[in-house]
Amino acid sequence: MYSIAFTNPAKKDLKKIDKAQLTFIKKSLIEFVSNFNDTYEQALMQKGKIKKLQGQKEILYRLKLRSYRVVYKKQNEELIILVVHVSTREGAYK
Repeated sequence: MYSIAFTNPAKKDLKKIDKAQLTFIKKSLIEFVSNFNDTYEQALMQKGKIKKLQGQKEILYRLKLRSYRVVYKKQNEELIILVVHVSTREGAYK
């Protein structure tokens, strides 16, 4: 089973989001982590909800949650999904 952790910049990103959207994001991330396995990840990739980001030094993924994008990476040794960045679509890839 995976757990979730947030980088300090991701925590700052979450503080900027209004309460209703923040509740949705948190519920979605809890559901994502509780269901996460290779099959679930592949199903979400086929639907276009998850995408592996290109041109990064480390392997990062993008999870679409309405108009927000959650950038995360998997650390298999510790079974942690580390949320790197949370932003609207317009500011997610800067």
